Amino acid sequence: MRISPEMITIDCADPQTLAAWWAEALGVEEVQDYEAFVVLAATPLGLGFQRVPEPRPGKNRVHIDFSSPDRAADVERLAKLGATVVGEQSMQGMSWTVLKDPEGNEFCLADEGAH
Repeated sequence: MRISPEMITIDCADPQTLAAWWAEALGVEEVQDYEAFVVLAATPLGLGFQRVPEPRPGKNRVHIDFSSPDRAADVERLAKLGATVVGEQSMQGMSWTVLKDPEGNEFCLADEGAH
């Protein structure tokens, strides 16, 4: 039997605010708000935001990689929305930008087709 990914859930202090930020960043609609858990319909995986009492202890152990047809423009747009640009990385001909969302969760943005 094979399992399939359905959703990535991000622990956070304020799921409504963080889900609204990601909805704006991704251009998706909020699907369900269960107070301590909010779900966005992000293609191909759903994104969940779950309230937890403790702060993030350090660097993410899992992060999401996104791609963009115009990475520079999208990095600028995300920064204006409140993302923090951590820096640029490259490896074996690939390059990407590491960012943090407003609660400090890291994610990467690469050029479309780079993976």
